[in-house]
Order: sequence, then structure tokens, then C-alpha cells
Amino acid sequence: MLEPKEINESMEQGISVVIPVYNGARSLTELVGRLNPVLASLASRFEIILVNDGSTDESWDTIKELADKWTWVKGIDLMRNYGQHNSLLVGIRAAAYDVVVTMDDDLQHPPEEIPRLISMLEEGFDVVYGDPLKGGSGLWRALASRLTRYVLQKAMGAETARKASAYRAFRTCIRKAFADYGSPFVSIDVLLSWGTARFGAVSVRHDPRKEGKSSYTLRKLVSHAINMMTGFSIWPLRFASLVGFAFTIFGLGVLGYVLIRYIASGGSVPGFPFLASIIAIFSGAQLFALGIIGEYLARLHFRSMGRPYVSIRRIVGAQSGGWEQGR
Repeated sequence: MLEPKEINESMEQGISVVIPVYNGARSLTELVGRLNPVLASLASRFEIILVNDGSTDESWDTIKELADKWTWVKGIDLMRNYGQHNSLLVGIRAAAYDVVVTMDDDLQHPPEEIPRLISMLEEGFDVVYGDPLKGGSGLWRALASRLTRYVLQKAMGAETARKASAYRAFRTCIRKAFADYGSPFVSIDVLLSWGTARFGAVSVRHDPRKEGKSSYTLRKLVSHAINMMTGFSIWPLRFASLVGFAFTIFGLGVLGYVLIRYIASGGSVPGFPFLASIIAIFSGAQLFALGIIGEYLARLHFRSMGRPYVSIRRIVGAQSGGWEQGR
């Protein structure tokens, strides 16, 4: 497995582009071809790191061909599908230069927009997101995306998280803040927030997907939101405490109602439905709180097992440094 860079490393000036690849064989050649002139206009040194996240098509073969053709293309092949953020973490830790750009492999993130991200980064920000000028997702995916961004904002404690995107540029030195992180539950944006509070966002063009369908489904978006809620934030536990407190007050209110009814009419509150409803409400609240606590305990269990966040099968391309113009 690739080891994190040393804490006292002196990064070379340049740009490392990290791209997680999942069944992107048909778009990779065009993507790398478009990245070449853009990166050459921005920096004298650059590299493209393609992380194959368990693709079932010819993605790895395409990555090997690109690495053979271009000395500044690196390929990392994972043992299986680990997810977008885990793949990104591998690429970020392998980055050789002082600026990292992350983007998708489906050509929805135009390489021609990278200069706008870099320009804003040079204004003093440490992380810059490419906020889509307009959304092209369906209703349910849009709602799930909003939920994810809201949860991300709570976990990061940054207003800019509402504009978080997979299209981002940041200073590589931020990875020092999570150099020892090895949990299988990864959120790149939360990890970046451990190292800086200087986040920015710039509106950029997002193009329609040219090939295939997105693997980031509604279910995966909701699952990612839940992972962030229980993996990087304690507010679900606080919410469970508030639910418990609220139902304690409700229970005291019901007790007061029963006592007043007994004193006023000389009899208890009649009816099985009333009793059954109260029991159901309190049982549901207890199970809800136990479910949240159980989710946290499950994550502690997974972390205690020492399960790695990825396992690397093989690497192709240059192993140190990137590509320098004129070399």
C-alpha cells in the first residue's frame, strides 16, 4: 500500500490531477487528451493519477496504454471497488506536487475549467470547489445531494460545504492533517476540513455525461450521507438525546393528564387504544435512539478490526515525481 508522504516533505511546484475511475474506459482517452494542454498552460510540471476502483470493463487496460504513452500518467489498480472517496485518498497520498485537483472520469467536469479553480486558489484559499452553474440531476438525486451537502456542512462546520463538489482543487500540504487516517469510512471533504478552514467556491460549467450511466445512485448518495453523519459527526447522538428528553417531558405530561383525570372524575383514563398508542410511541423512540447508538458501535467495531481503506493490486507509470516540460 502507498504510504502517506512524510510530514516535513517539501512539495515541488506543479499540479497533480487525481481521477477515480469506475467503468470509464470509453472516456479516459479523451479526458487525458483534453487535460494535457490545460495543465501544460498552468504549470511546468504536472501528473495525472488514475485510480481504477474495481472497474468491470477495460478501464485498467486503457490506463496502462495511457501510462505507456504519456510519462506523466500514473495508474493505480485497486483490488476491488472501494468507493469514490477511498479511491481519491489513495491518489491524494500518491500526489507529487503542491496542488491537487480532483475530478470525475465521465467528462462532466470540463478540464478547461481547471484554471478557474487554480486562480481562486491563488487568492488565498486552501480548498476551492467547482460549483455547477446549473444542475442536471433528477428530483430524487437532487434532494439526496442537498441532504448530503447539509450533512457535510454539519460535519465540516463550514458554510462553503453547501457548494461542495467532486470537482475541487486544494493545497497538497493539507493531507498532513489526515496522514495517519486509515478507517474504511472516508469523506475527503471532511478530512480536508481537519487541515484548513479556508474554503472557497467558484461557479464552473458541468457538462452532460457522454457515456453510460452514473454509478452514484440515489441509494449511494443517501448511504454516503448516513456514513458522514455517523462517521464524522456526533450530532446524531445529540439528536437521540434530545428525542429522549422530549419524550421524557411527553411522558410526564401524560402522567399529569392521567392524575388530573383520576382526581377530577374519580377513575383512570379508559381505553386500550390510548395505552397501546403511548407504548408504541415510547417503544419507537427507544428503538430509534438504540439504532443510532448501534450505528456508532458498529463503526467502532469495524475500526477496531484494522480493516484497510483500500488494498492496491498494482501500479503503472512513473513512481516518483511527475512530468516536467523539456524533460
